[in-house]
Amino acid sequence: MNKNRMNNKNSKVLILFLITFTLVCAAGIAMVALYVGNNDKVKAAGTSEMSDNVNDSKTASARTDNSEQTNPLIEKQTESTASDETAGGTSKTADKVKGKYDDILADKTYMAQNGIYEKKASSDDKITLTFAGDILFDSHYAVMSKLNGNGGTLENAIDPAALKIMNDSDIMMINNEFPYSDRGTPTEGKKYTFRADPATVSYLTQMGADIVSLANNHAYDYGADALMDTFSTLDGAGIPYVGAGANRDRAEMPISFIVNDTKITFISATQIERNDVPDTKAATDTTPGVFRCMDDTRLLDDIKSAKADSDYVIVYIHWGTENEENTDWLQEKQAPEIAAAGADLIVGDHPHCLQRLDYVGGVPVIYSMGNFWFNSKTVNTGLLQYTINKNGTPDIKFIPCLQKDCKTTLLSRADGASLLDYMRNISQNVSIDADGNVTAK
Repeated sequence: MNKNRMNNKNSKVLILFLITFTLVCAAGIAMVALYVGNNDKVKAAGTSEMSDNVNDSKTASARTDNSEQTNPLIEKQTESTASDETAGGTSKTADKVKGKYDDILADKTYMAQNGIYEKKASSDDKITLTFAGDILFDSHYAVMSKLNGNGGTLENAIDPAALKIMNDSDIMMINNEFPYSDRGTPTEGKKYTFRADPATVSYLTQMGADIVSLANNHAYDYGADALMDTFSTLDGAGIPYVGAGANRDRAEMPISFIVNDTKITFISATQIERNDVPDTKAATDTTPGVFRCMDDTRLLDDIKSAKADSDYVIVYIHWGTENEENTDWLQEKQAPEIAAAGADLIVGDHPHCLQRLDYVGGVPVIYSMGNFWFNSKTVNTGLLQYTINKNGTPDIKFIPCLQKDCKTTLLSRADGASLLDYMRNISQNVSIDADGNVTAK
Protein backbone atom coordinates (compact mmCIF):
# COMPACT_ATOMS: atom_id res chain seq x y z
CA MET A 1 0.00 0.00 0.00
CA ASN A 2 2.77 2.44 0.90
CA LYS A 3 4.60 1.64 -2.33
CA ASN A 4 1.57 2.39 -4.45
CA ARG A 5 0.99 5.67 -2.67
CA MET A 6 4.62 6.63 -3.35
CA ASN A 7 4.27 5.84 -7.03
CA ASN A 8 1.09 7.90 -7.28
CA LYS A 9 2.80 10.82 -5.59
CA ASN A 10 5.78 10.68 -7.99
CA SER A 11 3.48 10.56 -10.96
CA LYS A 12 1.67 13.69 -9.80
CA VAL A 13 5.01 15.53 -9.38
CA LEU A 14 6.12 14.52 -12.85
CA ILE A 15 2.89 15.68 -14.41
CA LEU A 16 3.10 19.01 -12.58
CA PHE A 17 6.69 19.50 -13.82
CA LEU A 18 5.73 18.77 -17.40
CA ILE A 19 2.83 21.23 -17.25
CA THR A 20 5.06 23.93 -15.77
CA PHE A 21 7.79 23.33 -18.35
CA THR A 22 5.29 23.52 -21.16
CA LEU A 23 3.91 26.82 -19.89
CA VAL A 24 7.40 28.31 -19.52
CA CYS A 25 8.33 27.30 -23.08
CA ALA A 26 5.13 28.75 -24.46
CA ALA A 27 5.73 32.01 -22.65
CA GLY A 28 9.28 32.16 -24.00
CA ILE A 29 8.13 31.57 -27.53
CA ALA A 30 5.52 34.32 -27.20
CA MET A 31 8.10 36.80 -25.91
CA VAL A 32 10.45 36.03 -28.79
CA ALA A 33 7.62 36.51 -31.31
CA LEU A 34 6.61 39.79 -29.72
CA TYR A 35 10.20 41.09 -29.85
CA VAL A 36 10.63 40.15 -33.50
CA GLY A 37 7.32 41.75 -34.43
CA ASN A 38 8.14 45.01 -32.69
CA ASN A 39 11.59 45.13 -34.33
CA ASP A 40 10.03 44.69 -37.76
CA LYS A 41 7.65 47.57 -37.05
CA VAL A 42 10.54 49.82 -36.06
CA LYS A 43 12.35 48.96 -39.26
CA ALA A 44 9.25 49.55 -41.32
CA ALA A 45 8.67 52.89 -39.66
CA GLY A 46 12.26 53.95 -40.41
CA THR A 47 11.92 52.91 -44.05
CA SER A 48 8.67 54.86 -44.41
CA GLU A 49 10.22 58.05 -42.98
CA MET A 50 13.14 57.86 -45.42
CA SER A 51 10.77 57.24 -48.28
CA ASP A 52 8.54 60.20 -47.36
CA ASN A 53 11.50 62.57 -47.31
CA VAL A 54 13.18 61.47 -50.54
CA ASN A 55 11.42 64.25 -52.43
CA ASP A 56 12.90 66.86 -50.11
CA SER A 57 16.55 66.64 -51.15
CA LYS A 58 17.67 69.23 -48.60
CA THR A 59 15.98 67.33 -45.71
CA ALA A 60 17.23 63.97 -46.96
CA SER A 61 20.78 65.28 -47.15
CA ALA A 62 20.56 66.59 -43.61
CA ARG A 63 19.38 63.23 -42.31
CA THR A 64 21.78 60.99 -44.21
CA ASP A 65 24.95 63.08 -44.46
CA ASN A 66 27.04 62.31 -41.37
CA SER A 67 30.05 64.36 -42.44
CA GLU A 68 31.54 66.80 -39.96
CA GLN A 69 30.91 69.82 -42.23
CA THR A 70 27.16 70.30 -41.98
CA ASN A 71 25.12 73.09 -43.57
CA PRO A 72 23.37 75.20 -40.89
CA LEU A 73 20.70 76.27 -43.38
CA ILE A 74 19.92 72.64 -44.21
CA GLU A 75 19.83 71.76 -40.51
CA LYS A 76 17.41 74.63 -39.87
CA GLN A 77 15.19 73.52 -42.75
CA THR A 78 15.25 69.94 -41.41
CA GLU A 79 14.25 71.11 -37.94
CA SER A 80 11.48 73.21 -39.40
CA THR A 81 10.21 70.30 -41.47
CA ALA A 82 10.32 67.98 -38.47
CA SER A 83 8.43 70.54 -36.41
CA ASP A 84 5.79 70.89 -39.09
CA GLU A 85 5.42 67.13 -39.34
CA THR A 86 5.07 66.87 -35.57
CA ALA A 87 2.43 69.57 -35.48
CA GLY A 88 0.28 68.46 -38.36
CA GLY A 89 1.73 65.41 -40.04
CA THR A 90 2.74 67.34 -43.20
CA SER A 91 4.89 70.36 -44.02
CA LYS A 92 3.10 73.70 -43.90
CA THR A 93 5.56 75.36 -46.30
CA ALA A 94 3.67 76.49 -49.43
CA ASP A 95 5.16 75.79 -52.82
CA LYS A 96 5.97 78.86 -54.94
CA VAL A 97 3.19 79.55 -57.42
CA LYS A 98 4.50 79.08 -60.92
CA GLY A 99 4.07 82.14 -63.14
CA LYS A 100 2.92 81.73 -66.71
CA TYR A 101 6.14 83.29 -68.04
CA ASP A 102 8.61 81.55 -65.70
CA ASP A 103 9.88 79.25 -68.46
CA ILE A 104 10.65 82.24 -70.67
CA LEU A 105 12.31 84.15 -67.83
CA ALA A 106 14.51 81.15 -67.12
CA ASP A 107 15.81 81.08 -70.71
CA LYS A 108 18.03 84.16 -71.02
CA THR A 109 19.21 83.20 -74.50
CA TYR A 110 15.63 83.06 -75.78
CA MET A 111 14.87 86.41 -74.16
CA ALA A 112 17.89 88.07 -75.76
CA GLN A 113 17.08 86.66 -79.19
CA ASN A 114 13.45 87.77 -79.04
CA GLY A 115 13.73 91.19 -77.43
CA ILE A 116 12.17 90.24 -74.09
CA TYR A 117 13.11 92.05 -70.87
CA GLU A 118 12.16 91.43 -67.27
CA LYS A 119 11.09 94.31 -65.05
CA LYS A 120 9.89 94.55 -61.48
CA ALA A 121 6.97 96.88 -60.98
CA SER A 122 7.02 99.33 -58.11
CA SER A 123 3.69 97.89 -56.95
CA ASP A 124 2.13 94.43 -56.91
CA ASP A 125 -1.25 96.00 -57.63
CA LYS A 126 -0.53 97.92 -60.83
CA ILE A 127 1.85 98.52 -63.73
CA THR A 128 2.35 102.11 -64.88
CA LEU A 129 3.34 102.94 -68.45
CA THR A 130 4.16 106.54 -69.35
CA PHE A 131 4.55 108.02 -72.84
CA ALA A 132 6.05 111.28 -74.09
CA GLY A 133 6.39 112.80 -77.54
CA ASP A 134 9.38 114.08 -79.49
CA ILE A 135 12.80 114.86 -78.01
CA LEU A 136 15.94 116.31 -79.64
CA PHE A 137 19.57 116.23 -78.44
CA ASP A 138 21.26 117.91 -81.43
CA SER A 139 23.57 120.61 -80.03
CA HIS A 140 23.08 122.77 -83.14
CA TYR A 141 19.44 123.39 -82.22
CA ALA A 142 17.88 125.50 -79.52
CA VAL A 143 17.02 123.08 -76.74
CA MET A 144 20.45 121.47 -76.46
CA SER A 145 22.24 124.74 -77.06
CA LYS A 146 20.43 126.27 -74.09
CA LEU A 147 20.93 123.16 -71.95
CA ASN A 148 24.67 123.24 -72.59
CA GLY A 149 24.69 126.95 -71.76
CA ASN A 150 23.07 126.12 -68.42
CA GLY A 151 25.76 123.63 -67.49
CA GLY A 152 24.19 120.55 -69.03
CA THR A 153 21.96 119.80 -66.04
CA LEU A 154 18.74 118.20 -67.29
CA GLU A 155 16.64 119.66 -64.45
CA ASN A 156 17.24 123.05 -66.10
CA ALA A 157 15.48 121.76 -69.21
CA ILE A 158 12.79 119.45 -67.86
CA ASP A 159 10.91 120.20 -64.67
CA PRO A 160 12.04 117.91 -61.79
CA ALA A 161 8.39 117.11 -61.05
CA ALA A 162 7.94 115.85 -64.61
CA LEU A 163 11.19 113.90 -64.41
CA LYS A 164 9.96 112.24 -61.22
CA ILE A 165 6.80 111.00 -62.93
CA MET A 166 8.87 109.65 -65.81
CA ASN A 167 11.40 107.92 -63.55
CA ASP A 168 8.74 106.52 -61.22
CA SER A 169 6.99 104.81 -64.11
CA ASP A 170 7.46 101.08 -64.52
CA ILE A 171 7.95 101.55 -68.27
CA MET A 172 8.74 104.92 -69.84
CA MET A 173 8.64 105.36 -73.64
CA ILE A 174 9.64 108.34 -75.78
CA ASN A 175 10.25 109.21 -79.46
CA ASN A 176 13.98 109.50 -80.23
CA GLU A 177 13.79 111.87 -83.23
CA PHE A 178 17.48 111.75 -84.32
CA PRO A 179 20.50 109.45 -84.69
CA TYR A 180 23.40 109.21 -82.23
CA SER A 181 26.63 109.49 -84.22
CA ASP A 182 29.61 111.57 -85.29
CA ARG A 183 29.58 109.96 -88.76
CA GLY A 184 27.68 110.48 -91.96
CA THR A 185 26.55 113.41 -94.08
CA PRO A 186 23.19 115.19 -93.90
CA THR A 187 20.49 114.08 -96.31
CA GLU A 188 20.76 116.29 -99.39
CA GLY A 189 17.87 118.69 -99.88
CA LYS A 190 16.28 118.04 -96.49
CA LYS A 191 15.42 121.25 -94.60
CA TYR A 192 16.07 119.93 -91.09
CA THR A 193 18.58 117.21 -90.36
CA PHE A 194 19.47 116.06 -86.86
CA ARG A 195 22.40 114.25 -85.26
CA ALA A 196 23.48 114.03 -81.63
CA ASP A 197 26.69 113.26 -79.79
CA PRO A 198 26.47 109.60 -78.62
CA ALA A 199 27.37 110.77 -75.09
CA THR A 200 24.01 112.56 -74.86
CA VAL A 201 22.28 109.19 -74.58
CA SER A 202 22.84 109.63 -70.83
CA TYR A 203 19.96 112.13 -70.88
CA LEU A 204 17.62 109.30 -71.88
CA THR A 205 18.64 107.45 -68.76
CA GLN A 206 18.04 110.57 -66.67
CA MET A 207 14.57 110.80 -68.22
CA GLY A 208 13.85 107.26 -67.05
CA ALA A 209 13.49 105.95 -70.59
CA ASP A 210 13.01 102.17 -70.72
CA ILE A 211 12.35 102.02 -74.46
CA VAL A 212 12.47 104.45 -77.41
CA SER A 213 10.94 104.57 -80.84
CA LEU A 214 13.22 105.14 -83.83
CA ALA A 215 10.39 104.89 -86.36
CA ASN A 216 10.43 108.50 -87.51
CA ASN A 217 11.52 110.68 -90.41
CA HIS A 218 14.80 111.83 -88.81
CA ALA A 219 16.45 108.59 -87.68
CA TYR A 220 18.13 108.29 -91.11
CA ASP A 221 19.13 111.98 -91.45
CA TYR A 222 22.87 111.14 -91.61
CA GLY A 223 22.64 107.88 -93.50
CA ALA A 224 23.09 104.21 -92.77
CA ASP A 225 26.33 104.52 -90.78
CA ALA A 226 24.84 107.04 -88.36
CA LEU A 227 21.78 104.84 -87.94
CA MET A 228 23.97 101.84 -87.15
CA ASP A 229 25.85 103.98 -84.61
CA THR A 230 22.48 104.76 -83.04
CA PHE A 231 21.77 101.07 -82.52
CA SER A 232 25.18 100.58 -80.90
CA THR A 233 24.75 103.63 -78.68
CA LEU A 234 21.35 102.54 -77.40
CA ASP A 235 22.54 98.96 -76.91
CA GLY A 236 25.50 100.25 -74.93
CA ALA A 237 23.19 102.30 -72.72
CA GLY A 238 20.91 99.31 -72.19
CA ILE A 239 17.90 101.03 -73.76
CA PRO A 240 15.81 98.87 -76.14
CA TYR A 241 14.48 100.41 -79.35
CA VAL A 242 11.68 99.64 -81.80
CA GLY A 243 10.84 100.78 -85.30
CA ALA A 244 14.30 100.56 -86.92
CA GLY A 245 17.04 97.99 -87.31
CA ALA A 246 20.03 96.65 -89.18
CA ASN A 247 17.60 94.72 -91.41
CA ARG A 248 13.86 94.38 -91.89
CA ASP A 249 13.41 91.60 -89.35
CA ARG A 250 15.08 93.70 -86.64
CA ALA A 251 13.23 96.86 -87.65
CA GLU A 252 9.90 95.07 -87.31
CA MET A 253 10.82 93.15 -84.18
CA PRO A 254 8.63 93.94 -81.18
CA ILE A 255 10.14 94.56 -77.77
CA SER A 256 8.42 93.00 -74.77
CA PHE A 257 8.61 93.48 -71.02
CA ILE A 258 7.46 90.88 -68.53
CA VAL A 259 6.27 92.75 -65.45
CA ASN A 260 4.37 91.13 -62.55
CA ASP A 261 3.75 88.04 -64.69
CA THR A 262 2.28 90.29 -67.41
CA LYS A 263 3.78 90.48 -70.90
CA ILE A 264 3.57 93.93 -72.52
CA THR A 265 4.73 94.23 -76.12
CA PHE A 266 5.69 97.39 -78.03
CA ILE A 267 5.63 97.87 -81.80
CA SER A 268 6.60 101.02 -83.67
CA ALA A 269 6.37 102.11 -87.32
CA THR A 270 6.24 105.26 -89.47
CA GLN A 271 4.17 106.26 -92.49
CA ILE A 272 5.76 109.73 -92.91
CA GLU A 273 7.47 110.70 -96.21
CA ARG A 274 4.78 109.20 -98.41
CA ASN A 275 6.56 109.70 -101.71
CA ASP A 276 7.83 106.73 -103.65
CA VAL A 277 11.47 107.32 -102.72
CA PRO A 278 11.50 108.62 -99.15
CA ASP A 279 14.58 110.22 -97.62
CA THR A 280 14.21 107.98 -94.60
CA LYS A 281 15.00 104.53 -95.98
CA ALA A 282 12.99 101.48 -95.14
CA ALA A 283 14.95 98.55 -93.76
CA THR A 284 15.41 95.67 -96.21
CA ASP A 285 16.55 92.10 -95.79
CA THR A 286 20.16 93.29 -96.01
CA THR A 287 20.23 97.04 -95.28
CA PRO A 288 19.40 99.16 -92.22
CA GLY A 289 16.43 101.47 -92.04
CA VAL A 290 13.06 102.07 -90.39
CA PHE A 291 9.83 100.10 -90.33
CA ARG A 292 7.56 101.83 -92.83
CA CYS A 293 3.79 101.34 -92.71
CA MET A 294 1.98 103.50 -95.26
CA ASP A 295 0.93 100.10 -96.51
CA ASP A 296 0.18 98.67 -93.07
CA THR A 297 -0.20 95.00 -94.07
CA ARG A 298 3.01 93.91 -92.35
CA LEU A 299 2.31 96.12 -89.33
CA LEU A 300 -1.12 94.54 -88.85
CA ASP A 301 0.34 91.05 -89.19
CA ASP A 302 2.97 91.89 -86.57
CA ILE A 303 0.31 93.19 -84.18
CA LYS A 304 -1.75 90.01 -84.58
CA SER A 305 1.31 87.85 -83.91
CA ALA A 306 2.27 89.89 -80.86
CA LYS A 307 -1.26 89.74 -79.47
CA ALA A 308 -1.26 85.94 -79.72
CA ASP A 309 1.44 85.62 -77.05
CA SER A 310 1.17 88.91 -75.10
CA ASP A 311 -1.23 90.32 -72.55
CA TYR A 312 -1.01 93.88 -73.90
CA VAL A 313 0.19 95.30 -77.21
CA ILE A 314 1.18 98.96 -77.48
CA VAL A 315 1.55 100.53 -80.94
CA TYR A 316 3.63 103.72 -81.09
CA ILE A 317 3.21 105.17 -84.58
CA HIS A 318 4.70 108.14 -86.46
CA TRP A 319 1.88 109.64 -88.53
CA GLY A 320 -0.22 112.74 -89.22
CA THR A 321 0.54 116.19 -90.61
CA GLU A 322 3.05 118.55 -89.03
CA ASN A 323 1.62 121.44 -86.99
CA GLU A 324 -1.92 120.30 -87.71
CA GLU A 325 -4.36 119.76 -84.83
CA ASN A 326 -6.75 117.73 -86.97
CA THR A 327 -6.05 114.14 -87.93
CA ASP A 328 -5.53 113.28 -91.59
CA TRP A 329 -7.14 110.63 -93.77
CA LEU A 330 -4.45 108.00 -93.24
CA GLN A 331 -4.62 108.29 -89.46
CA GLU A 332 -8.39 107.87 -89.66
CA LYS A 333 -7.98 104.82 -91.92
CA GLN A 334 -5.24 103.08 -89.96
CA ALA A 335 -6.42 103.63 -86.37
CA PRO A 336 -9.40 101.21 -86.64
CA GLU A 337 -7.25 98.71 -88.55
CA ILE A 338 -4.60 98.76 -85.82
CA ALA A 339 -7.24 98.45 -83.12
CA ALA A 340 -8.91 95.51 -84.86
CA ALA A 341 -5.55 93.73 -85.26
CA GLY A 342 -5.17 93.56 -81.48
CA ALA A 343 -3.59 96.76 -80.18
CA ASP A 344 -4.55 97.70 -76.63
CA LEU A 345 -3.25 101.27 -76.89
CA ILE A 346 -2.25 103.48 -79.85
CA VAL A 347 0.15 106.38 -79.25
CA GLY A 348 0.95 108.74 -82.11
CA ASP A 349 3.56 111.39 -82.78
CA HIS A 350 5.04 113.54 -85.58
CA PRO A 351 2.71 116.58 -85.87
CA HIS A 352 4.71 118.49 -83.16
CA CYS A 353 1.41 119.46 -81.54
CA LEU A 354 -1.21 117.65 -79.51
CA GLN A 355 -4.05 115.88 -81.28
CA ARG A 356 -7.21 114.40 -79.85
CA LEU A 357 -7.78 111.53 -77.48
CA ASP A 358 -10.31 108.95 -78.67
CA TYR A 359 -11.53 105.37 -78.38
CA VAL A 360 -11.57 103.40 -81.62
CA GLY A 361 -13.15 99.97 -81.48
CA GLY A 362 -12.86 100.20 -77.70
CA VAL A 363 -9.11 100.92 -77.93
CA PRO A 364 -7.75 104.21 -76.49
CA VAL A 365 -5.87 106.39 -78.98
CA ILE A 366 -3.93 109.62 -78.61
CA TYR A 367 -3.26 110.66 -82.17
CA SER A 368 -0.29 112.88 -81.35
CA MET A 369 1.71 113.52 -78.19
CA GLY A 370 3.36 116.53 -79.83
CA ASN A 371 6.74 117.84 -78.76
CA PHE A 372 7.95 116.98 -75.32
CA TRP A 373 11.35 118.65 -75.35
CA PHE A 374 12.18 119.51 -78.91
CA ASN A 375 12.48 123.23 -79.75
CA SER A 376 12.09 126.76 -78.44
CA LYS A 377 8.42 127.16 -79.38
CA THR A 378 5.71 127.55 -76.78
CA VAL A 379 3.48 124.52 -77.25
CA ASN A 380 1.14 122.47 -75.13
CA THR A 381 2.39 119.00 -74.39
CA GLY A 382 1.99 116.32 -71.76
CA LEU A 383 2.58 112.82 -70.51
CA LEU A 384 0.16 109.97 -71.12
CA GLN A 385 -0.14 107.33 -68.42
CA TYR A 386 -1.57 103.88 -69.06
CA THR A 387 -1.99 102.01 -65.79
CA ILE A 388 -2.73 98.28 -65.81
CA ASN A 389 -4.53 97.39 -62.60
CA LYS A 390 -4.35 94.05 -60.81
CA ASN A 391 -7.76 93.06 -62.21
CA GLY A 392 -6.46 93.66 -65.74
CA THR A 393 -8.42 96.83 -66.48
CA PRO A 394 -6.42 99.85 -67.68
CA ASP A 395 -6.74 103.45 -66.59
CA ILE A 396 -5.80 106.34 -68.89
CA LYS A 397 -4.55 109.70 -67.66
CA PHE A 398 -3.33 112.80 -69.49
CA ILE A 399 -0.84 114.90 -67.47
CA PRO A 400 -0.61 118.50 -68.76
CA CYS A 401 2.82 120.02 -69.47
CA LEU A 402 4.13 123.04 -71.36
CA GLN A 403 7.18 123.42 -73.60
CA LYS A 404 8.38 127.05 -73.43
CA ASP A 405 11.78 128.74 -73.79
CA CYS A 406 13.51 125.40 -74.34
CA LYS A 407 12.11 123.99 -71.08
CA THR A 408 9.29 121.56 -70.43
CA THR A 409 7.33 122.08 -67.22
CA LEU A 410 4.72 120.01 -65.43
CA LEU A 411 1.68 122.28 -65.04
CA SER A 412 -0.03 122.77 -61.71
CA ARG A 413 -3.65 121.75 -61.30
CA ALA A 414 -4.76 125.36 -61.81
CA ASP A 415 -2.47 126.03 -64.79
CA GLY A 416 -3.24 122.67 -66.34
CA ALA A 417 -7.00 123.17 -66.21
CA SER A 418 -7.03 125.23 -69.42
CA LEU A 419 -5.01 122.57 -71.27
CA LEU A 420 -7.45 119.88 -70.10
CA ASP A 421 -10.28 122.09 -71.38
CA TYR A 422 -8.49 122.29 -74.71
CA MET A 423 -8.15 118.49 -74.83
CA ARG A 424 -11.85 118.11 -74.01
CA ASN A 425 -12.77 120.44 -76.85
CA ILE A 426 -10.81 118.50 -79.45
CA SER A 427 -11.66 115.08 -77.99
CA GLN A 428 -15.42 114.80 -78.38
CA ASN A 429 -15.70 111.06 -77.76
CA VAL A 430 -14.04 110.97 -74.34
CA SER A 431 -14.54 112.44 -70.90
CA ILE A 432 -11.57 114.01 -69.10
CA ASP A 433 -11.97 114.85 -65.42
CA ALA A 434 -10.15 117.53 -63.43
CA ASP A 435 -7.30 115.13 -62.67
CA GLY A 436 -6.81 114.22 -66.33
CA ASN A 437 -8.41 110.77 -66.11
CA VAL A 438 -9.77 109.73 -69.49
CA THR A 439 -12.80 107.53 -70.12
CA ALA A 440 -14.93 106.76 -73.16
CA LYS A 441 -18.30 108.53 -73.40
